[in-house]
Amino acid sequence: MRLSMSLKGKKAFIAGIGDDQGYGWAIAKQLADAGCEILIGTWAPIIKIFTTSWDAGKFDTSRQLSDGSMMTYLKLYPIDASFDTPDEVPEEIKENKRYKQYDGYTVSEVAAQIEKDYGKIDIIVHSLANGPEVKKPLLETTRQGYLSAISASAYSFVSMVKYFGPIMSDGGSAINLTYLASERAVPGYGGGMSSAKAALESDTRTLAWEAGRKWNIRINSISAGALGSRAARAIGFIGAMIEYAHHNAPLQKDLKSEEVGNAALFLLSDKASAITGVTLYVDNGMHAMGVAVDSPSLKPAEEPALT
Repeated sequence: MRLSMSLKGKKAFIAGIGDDQGYGWAIAKQLADAGCEILIGTWAPIIKIFTTSWDAGKFDTSRQLSDGSMMTYLKLYPIDASFDTPDEVPEEIKENKRYKQYDGYTVSEVAAQIEKDYGKIDIIVHSLANGPEVKKPLLETTRQGYLSAISASAYSFVSMVKYFGPIMSDGGSAINLTYLASERAVPGYGGGMSSAKAALESDTRTLAWEAGRKWNIRINSISAGALGSRAARAIGFIGAMIEYAHHNAPLQKDLKSEEVGNAALFLLSDKASAITGVTLYVDNGMHAMGVAVDSPSLKPAEEPALT
């Protein structure tokens, strides 16, 4: 018997879609396939790149749903989740040509505009992360770089729940995306990003309590394995991480973005109505491992040659 997870009649806002490669896109596609109406939040400076690619048909193959139709969205909103209100936006950002053409890209303004456009929504997805010094070891990360990573990658979710909570339907749901570096040392994932992911997971549990009691909405996190998206390639070692996981995870296969999308669909659906405050691993089981099975140190030592 197939477990139906219809989201017909529901609306979801997915923040952090910039192309058709990342987990945000995969989640949007699975939600759309289940009948959900999609609202997209795209980082203001790259909106033109995204909409030009969409209009030119570059995403058409990726947009195809299981019934042969194409994924669409109701509206796209410019967003910069580093800012909660207009007063926080520095003058140099306001005057930057990549921002100047847009109004209302702070979190509070986007939430207000969505309420004006559609009233209540049912789902929010936080697929946002940025660490300007991610390639630096933690010991070489500046205070500014560290705080920027925390702000853009962790507090941005707190902000989204704060401002979107009041416009979410009773029984609504929110998810974010985290990574195993929150609890294990992953050399190369620097700049305070591991700290930001740890904060994000801790906030997930606290927000599950606070938002659950205040608005009756559920808050969960997906700890996704390495994916070779355009954003992830900016880290610089994503290819090596994918190969490492392939050799050492319990399930010896490449992780697909739609597998994360499927997990998100479940957590965001009414089928997960009693699940909140959870970090769900979708990483082929990589989180369960304590040693690298392909390490040379685990190979039997060669017997000494007889003389």
